[in-house]
Amino acid sequence: MQSPAHGPAAHSITLDDIRGAHKMLSGVARMTPMEGSRHLSALVGSPVHLKCENLQRTGSFKIRGAYVRIAGLSPEERAAGVVAASAGNHAQGVALAASLLGVRSTVFMPVGAPLPKIAATREYGAEVRLQGQVVDESLRAAQAHAERTGAVFIHPFDHPDIIAGQGTVGLEILEQCPEVRTIVVGIGGGGLAAGVAIAVKTLRPDVRVVGVQAAGAAAYPPSLAAGRCVQLDAVATMADGIKVGRPGDVPFAVIRDLVDEVRTVSEDDLSSALLLCLERAKQVVEPAGASPVAALLAAPGAFEGPVVAVLSGGNVDPLLLQRILRHGMAAAGRYLSLRIRLTDRPGALAALLEVLSANDANVLDVGHVRTDPRLGLTEVEVDLQLETKGPEHCEAVTVALRAAGYAVR
Repeated sequence: MQSPAHGPAAHSITLDDIRGAHKMLSGVARMTPMEGSRHLSALVGSPVHLKCENLQRTGSFKIRGAYVRIAGLSPEERAAGVVAASAGNHAQGVALAASLLGVRSTVFMPVGAPLPKIAATREYGAEVRLQGQVVDESLRAAQAHAERTGAVFIHPFDHPDIIAGQGTVGLEILEQCPEVRTIVVGIGGGGLAAGVAIAVKTLRPDVRVVGVQAAGAAAYPPSLAAGRCVQLDAVATMADGIKVGRPGDVPFAVIRDLVDEVRTVSEDDLSSALLLCLERAKQVVEPAGASPVAALLAAPGAFEGPVVAVLSGGNVDPLLLQRILRHGMAAAGRYLSLRIRLTDRPGALAALLEVLSANDANVLDVGHVRTDPRLGLTEVEVDLQLETKGPEHCEAVTVALRAAGYAVR
């Protein structure tokens, strides 16, 4: 999805705002490292660098915007406290920022939020209230709390101060990689992409800024096509950090004018990217943080280098990480699930495993089903979970099993 470029001057958030935020964040947010990726560079055909915001304080870029927003409150507003709603990254950013500034914070989180994120938010100093099954319900509870108590609601992306804070990532990218030609950044509500675009396009209008959304939560393409913010009927993606059903009004105007393109990536793209970050770059990244890498994997020839991909966060629940890695291995052809019927007799399973061993497939798990009414009296169904070496190896294993007389499902 292409978007026209009208120039940064059209927006109320300026480069001076972002520079002021950068000065304010000195000693609060760290300048995260920029790491080169040989694997992605070879794939794209030009240098690719990873901007590691997953190594930021609280594990994501969110501390930048949250601190700038809360620091800008009046003494009266600070005395009333702040309130936010989030499933993770924004919650932790607000909690730490408020604690550093001596402001009382309350954070509403969904009942099913991962326990490590709840614990971290509390440890950073916030009062956590679990309310609602999804973030939208927690958001309504937070807004009701703000109206009831006078606490200042800290929006995760739809405020100029938030965008100015996130824009400091763009300043750092230009300082760390002045030769950059393309910056790829994930988009949820749009605060990070908008801030980066203002900083970069003001200083270097020749640099291409590309946003990335999960296909199951891609509100920006239809919104850009309509010229206004469009609410999605439903969102579904593992990338909870960019799982937003409607663009923010403030970032939308910036992204419409300054971001060159918004691309979408599939769940398979996301899981493969997360696996690559872990294995090749040694970076623990959450699915939303891996979305720029997913875009590079999906269409490596679409990006002029040098490229900087922003790894926006690393707060991934260990249980989710386990499932995602398994999904990523399957998407990469390194994990194969099979169901095979055998005659229920001694040695039948050993013979099957011998075929797998001969074809260098590593058995991770074996399950027996004997009570299914679809099975004959002398039949057993075996579920196999195999570790393989790629799509060609998966095909070779399947062919070998069929050649040995097994009906493979």
